[in-house]
Amino acid sequence: MDIKGCAAIVTGSASGIGAATAKLLAEGGCRVAINYSKSRDDAETSAAACRAAGAEAIVVQADVAKDEDCRRLVAEAVKAFGRLDVLVNSAGTTKFVPAANLDGLSAEDFQRIYAVNSIGPFQMARAAGPHLKAQGRGAIVNVSSTAGIFGSGSSIAYCMSKAALNTQTIALARVLAPEVRVNAVCPGFVQGRWHLHNLDSDHYQAHVREWEERSPLQKAATPEEVAGVILGLIVGPDLVTGQTLVCDAGANMGGRRR
Repeated sequence: MDIKGCAAIVTGSASGIGAATAKLLAEGGCRVAINYSKSRDDAETSAAACRAAGAEAIVVQADVAKDEDCRRLVAEAVKAFGRLDVLVNSAGTTKFVPAANLDGLSAEDFQRIYAVNSIGPFQMARAAGPHLKAQGRGAIVNVSSTAGIFGSGSSIAYCMSKAALNTQTIALARVLAPEVRVNAVCPGFVQGRWHLHNLDSDHYQAHVREWEERSPLQKAATPEEVAGVILGLIVGPDLVTGQTLVCDAGANMGGRRR
C-alpha cells in the first residue's frame, strides 16, 4: 500500500508504540488521527511531531473500551480526512501482578484489561471496517504481545487478553477480506514509559539487560523499532493477512547460542 495521501487512526498514540507509529505514517505522507484516553498534552505532542513531518493530524479523545467512543473516533477521522485507509490498534492496558499471585487479580481487573486489549480493537475494527473496505485496500494492524503466545508477561490477565487479540486477528482477516488485510505484531519487552511507570529504575534496567542477553540479536526493542514492523505490514506485500508477527529480537527462541 502506498500511504501517501491516505488517512489512518492510531489508537493509544499519545506515547509509546502508538506515537512512534503515527510519526512514521506521517513521514510517509499519511494523515493521522491521534487518539488518547487521558493525556491530551502527550497527544498534542504526538500530533505536533506528525505535523512537523508534513502531515495533517487531529487529536481525538476516546476510550476504546466504550463502543460509542470508538464510533465517534472513526466518525471524526472520516469527517476530517474524507477517507480512512489504515487502523492501528495500539491502545492497551495491564496490571503488573506476578503470575504465581493468583489472588492478585480480581474479576474487575480482567474485565478492564479485556475491555481495552481485546474488545476495544474489535469495536474499532467494526466501526472502521466499512470505511476501510470502501478504499479497496485497507489495512488493520493490532499491537499484541508475545505474552499472548508464550503466556508470560505483566499478568495472566494481560496474557489472556493478548491471546484473544491474536485469535481475533485471524477471524477479522477472514471476514474483512478481500478489501482489508488484518495482521498483528507481537513484541516482547519494549523500552519506554509502559515499563518505567510500573518498575523502579533498577528493575527496569535489569529487564533491559535481561532481554539484551537472552536475545540472539542482543537487543531490547524500542517503540520506534516496533513501529517500523507495523509500518512494514501496512506498506508491504498485499499477500500477508491473518498473521501474528513476533518481533522480540529472537528472545523467545530459547536464548542465543554461546
